Amino acid sequence: MSNDATKTIKLSFAELTEAQILQRADTFYHLMQARRSVREFSDRVVCRQIIDRCLLTAGSAPSGANRQPWHFAVVSAPAIKRQIRLAAEKEEEEFYSSRAPQDWLEALAPLGTDSNKPFLQRAPYLIVIFGQKFVLDENRNKQKNYYVSESVGIATGLLIAALHNAGLATLTHTPSPMKFLNPILHRPPTEKPMMILVVGYPEADTRVPDITRKSLQEIVSYHCEEN
Repeated sequence: MSNDATKTIKLSFAELTEAQILQRADTFYHLMQARRSVREFSDRVVCRQIIDRCLLTAGSAPSGANRQPWHFAVVSAPAIKRQIRLAAEKEEEEFYSSRAPQDWLEALAPLGTDSNKPFLQRAPYLIVIFGQKFVLDENRNKQKNYYVSESVGIATGLLIAALHNAGLATLTHTPSPMKFLNPILHRPPTEKPMMILVVGYPEADTRVPDITRKSLQEIVSYHCEEN
C-alpha cells in the first residue's frame, strides 16, 4: 500500500446520461429493498469464488488515510463454526438473562430472537469482521489507523450489498462482548471483532418479519437552493 501523494492515475469514470443514472439508482434501490436479515439458513454449499469477489468489493471501500483497517476472517470449517456458536451462545445467554435492559428486550421481542443461534453452525460461511487499530510497517514500526469504526462500517455495508446483489442471504450478528473471536481465529488483540456476518442460501420457505422501512421524508432533511 502506498501513500505517495504524488503518484496518481487517470480516473476511470464512465459518464452516463441523467436518465441512465436514475434508472440504475432505481434498479439498485429495488434490489436492496428486497434484502432481509435471514436466521434460517440452508447448509447448501456456496462457491468460495463468490465470497472472494464480494470481499474484494468490500475492500474497495474508502478509509481514513487509505489505511484499509479491516480484516475479514472467512470461516467454513464445521469445528470452528461450532466453537464460535458455543462461545456466542454463552455470551447471548448472559445478555438475555441479565445484561440486557428491559427496553432493549422489548425492542427485540417482535423479531423473535433469543440466545439460541443454530445458524452459526448451519450456514456455509461466517465472515468475522475485525477492525485494526494499527498496523506494523516493514520495519515493525507501529502505524496508527484512522477512523477505524467508520471505515470498517462502510466496508461492511458494501460487503452486505455485494452478497445480496450476488444472490446470497446474510445476517449481521453481534454478540457482546466478542473478544472470544480473537483466540478462536488466531487474530491479535490489537484487532477488534466488530461483527459476525452469516452468509448462505435461505432455507426453503423461510419466513422473515414483516417490517417496513422509514420513508424518505423521515430519514432526510434538505438544505438546498431551489432550482
